[in-house]
Amino acid sequence: MPDQTPDVEGPDFLDDAADSPEHPLPLTGYPRELGERDSELDERPAAQQLLPTHLHQLEKRLQDPHTMDRILVDRAGQGGRRAAVLALFDTRPPGGRLLFVEKAAHLRRHAGQIAFPGGTWSEGDEGPVGTAQREAGEEAAVRPDSFRVLGVLPTAHVAVSGFDVTTVIAWWHTPHPVRVNDPGEIAALHEVEVRRLVQPENRARVAYPGGRYGPAFLIDELFIWGLTAHLVDAIIDLAGWTMPWDHSRVLDVPRRFGRDRNPGH
Repeated sequence: MPDQTPDVEGPDFLDDAADSPEHPLPLTGYPRELGERDSELDERPAAQQLLPTHLHQLEKRLQDPHTMDRILVDRAGQGGRRAAVLALFDTRPPGGRLLFVEKAAHLRRHAGQIAFPGGTWSEGDEGPVGTAQREAGEEAAVRPDSFRVLGVLPTAHVAVSGFDVTTVIAWWHTPHPVRVNDPGEIAALHEVEVRRLVQPENRARVAYPGGRYGPAFLIDELFIWGLTAHLVDAIIDLAGWTMPWDHSRVLDVPRRFGRDRNPGH
């Protein structure tokens, strides 16, 4: 099928990558630890640091109830078990990155899948933010004082596991080295450049049994689908970063994901 993706310009905050090689900052994903951070960071206390301009619209729309009512409506929470995940943006050029975990291949559910750090609510958690904060620390050694919460997405239901998942979106104002803290559950950590997530050539839809479709992202060896892809798609749209892409590009969910390949994931 010929490429039907229009030749369009990307969001302004990606412009500084225009004169670089196609992938000047390759995707990083290591089994145990991600390397030292760039040295040119804002060293001021978090309260004194200014939110980067390209995150302003995202923060504003996260506070708008009318906007929130219109996203993820087809996956609305259904009173299931509570869980939360952390969508953590750092702001290193070009355009910042998002932190993902890769689930261990032996897990009974979601084996090998790419997800945001997160997990089940526990007694003592202060709401979804507390759950996301604790789980990100347990899974990836993310320090709770290193990020600022911008807002949360509406709770989304995951039929295959029965969880109602709340996504906490945060700005990682003080990035630091992270590592796999729980190798029994997490195989690797991946930091994906936001500019690559919005590029049309890295987007597709996946076909589920029963004639349903969902978004997907292909970044090198990573195949992001299911709830995580729905969340990334919603965040990109809220932030105003969406670029026209070829919705006729439909892929099957890779067989390695086994019984999770269903429309309720």
